Amino acid sequence: MKRLFSIWLFSLLTCASYSQDLGKLYLQEWEKFYPSKAERSGIHEAIYYYENFEAKRVESWITFNKTILNQLLTDTVKIDPIDARLLRVQSQSEIDLFEQLATHKTSLLFYTQLISRAVPRVLDAAYLLSTEKSRVICERLSAISKLAEAAKNNLEKVAQDEIDKGKADLTETIDYLENEKFIRCNQELKNTIHELKELQTVAESFSNSSIISKTILGKEEYNRQLQLYTDSNITSSNLEELALQEIETTKDLMVTVAKKYLKTTYPSDPLPNTYSTLIKKALSDMDKDAPLNSKDYLQFWQELADAAVAFIEKNELVTLPKVNTLRIQTAPESAGPAARIGWVSSAPPFDPNPTTTLFLPSIPDTLPKQEQIDFWASFNKPFNRMIVIHELYPGHYTQLKISRDTAHPIRLLFPYGIYIEGWATFTEKVLLDAGWEKENHLTLLAHLRKRLENANRAYTSVQVHCNGWNQEQVLQFSKETALVAPQFAKSLWGRIQRSPMQLTSYFLGAVQFKQLLAYEKKRLGSSFNLKYFMDTIIKAGPIPIDEFYAIFKQARPTS
Repeated sequence: MKRLFSIWLFSLLTCASYSQDLGKLYLQEWEKFYPSKAERSGIHEAIYYYENFEAKRVESWITFNKTILNQLLTDTVKIDPIDARLLRVQSQSEIDLFEQLATHKTSLLFYTQLISRAVPRVLDAAYLLSTEKSRVICERLSAISKLAEAAKNNLEKVAQDEIDKGKADLTETIDYLENEKFIRCNQELKNTIHELKELQTVAESFSNSSIISKTILGKEEYNRQLQLYTDSNITSSNLEELALQEIETTKDLMVTVAKKYLKTTYPSDPLPNTYSTLIKKALSDMDKDAPLNSKDYLQFWQELADAAVAFIEKNELVTLPKVNTLRIQTAPESAGPAARIGWVSSAPPFDPNPTTTLFLPSIPDTLPKQEQIDFWASFNKPFNRMIVIHELYPGHYTQLKISRDTAHPIRLLFPYGIYIEGWATFTEKVLLDAGWEKENHLTLLAHLRKRLENANRAYTSVQVHCNGWNQEQVLQFSKETALVAPQFAKSLWGRIQRSPMQLTSYFLGAVQFKQLLAYEKKRLGSSFNLKYFMDTIIKAGPIPIDEFYAIFKQARPTS
């Protein structure tokens, strides 16, 4: 049977290399293997399907990705070269996920997080008729049973730190299903609850035979994942050295700016004796210029967004989207820890109603007054005058909105890791260099503090996973050496464990974009056009940054 599948797959891919774009074929198969991801990406027809992670299905997916990799090496393959590079990284990542990491054999959360969202996702699908929802839910319940069965068969050992969370997911899902009324699916519901309870029992059995926590990667694994994530030869030692150098360089710049600020603000006062005291005095003033509460913060941001748009248009820095689909509102308490830092909820790449919502960080007014003051100090106004560039104009919101119009869906679903945060971080410096808030030393200082934080994220990511740093060491270094705001320092440990590679993207991406800008300015001299440079990057979509050198050499600005 396996040989027949291999022959069929080889025939399918060989035909595709001559006639059909290999990227389109991959997307079709990806949608079949990950229908829930596809539906969350805005591919609504995927709601009618559900994941099947039976061992034979996983094996066929691995084989498919390996065959894709082989096809990408042939001369006859039909695919855009940059898309081919992204597809290669994507295929390698899928093979890595199921072979090297063996996630389907070692991660309980791989199944329980999918299971917990399965039915609510259908109920929330506003584009389905009520009669369709009833049918899809019945089918979904049967599919959940099969997924739970696959989990029981596939799982061999589970990381200790996943067991409690996985069990909690299952308990919550069972409670939810037992309290919902799915009249037409009564038997399917009983079967599903039975399978989930059996999976809970299996999870319990791992408590005494679980593998060591997977949260700390170790140097060898960290290097392997870093090189796959960046599609480069960079090592943890390279990253550590670059990040530490950036920390030292940025602190020197902060000293210069802090001196200017203090001399202007306190002309009759002597400057502090040490660099550390000098910077902290300026930062203390920055923290005091803070919102009063969530209502004040929301109004400030709405005015700030309008000011950023006006500045960009006046200085012709970037072509902004013609239609505004942005909403700004306060993060709800139901978001849990995320409500304390805020986030941008971007529309999925294929969503027909592409509204983006900026959820501003919030804290209940019922908490002690000093706790509120300390919280808002981390989100002071100079910080926001800089971060509006990163989050909205021309950062995340602008980039993602324009990218939706690309003719390359591969770039939307499988973006180059360090481009997105790298672009948003890079744009901070571009606008500040163009004169944004040029009279406000504290806004520039806030940017440098953020730049320092980005380098610290990369540096501490290496220290934890390669050099054995614990939470206390991360917190101490972040607050005392990297001068990270308390609210951000507190959340760093969890992020280092959950997404160590993504944490490097702010620093690495910004460095690569700055190098690209310097190169193009030197190459073109007086004919360099910043708006053309920025528009070209944003229209191309989230691709490997080194690809832009060839793109710029092949084209010239048009009026």
